Amino acid sequence: MKKIQLVFLLLSFSVFSQSTFERAEKLYGQKKYSEAENFFSKFLKSQPNHAKTIEYLGDIAGHQKDWNTAIINYKKLKVSYPKNANYWYKYGGALGMKAKESNKFKALGMIDEVEESFLTAAKLDKKHIDVRWALVILYIELPGIIGGSEKKAQKYADELMTLSKVDGYLAKGYIDVYFSRYTKAEIHYKKAHEIGNSKTTFEKLYDLYLNKLKDKIKANKLKREFENK
Repeated sequence: MKKIQLVFLLLSFSVFSQSTFERAEKLYGQKKYSEAENFFSKFLKSQPNHAKTIEYLGDIAGHQKDWNTAIINYKKLKVSYPKNANYWYKYGGALGMKAKESNKFKALGMIDEVEESFLTAAKLDKKHIDVRWALVILYIELPGIIGGSEKKAQKYADELMTLSKVDGYLAKGYIDVYFSRYTKAEIHYKKAHEIGNSKTTFEKLYDLYLNKLKDKIKANKLKREFENK
């Protein structure tokens, strides 16, 4: 009899845990992050090593710009699953955002770990688009004296080109805009928009025309064409 009661107890506990996780996922999908966090935290108490829950809590912390909490959660994951590229990428991203919001002296001490995390992710997953974007941005935004390099950025833009033509052209356009090479940027953004014809490609090209090249005629023409597609 006691065995039967124990089985029912375990089954009810399992159903409760599952429903808690599912409810948390649903709330997360609805962008109700604070409510989702409460349910994920409850679920984690019953399954403290549940990787997906830890990742969700890291993601929620990221949405809330609580970089310290995000770093703690992603660090747990990359230590437990060192061959998972996405965990390394998310850890590096949270660390990078914290560095951006820190004073220059503190940020300098974090840059190497950010770069190492992104490079590890890129090495583990040859098709990881997001981490290659992160490396493009990192190498462009960093001053040359602490590792910034257009050559390195172009290397990952080239890798993006082999994975996704749209991302490759957008990355090259991004680099050109950064260095005020607006004519070259237009070529790359136009190619990206011709292929992708998405809201993202439109916005990049439209912003270039309107705010960089100061060409309202091209900007308005592009807008009309995109809205009437």
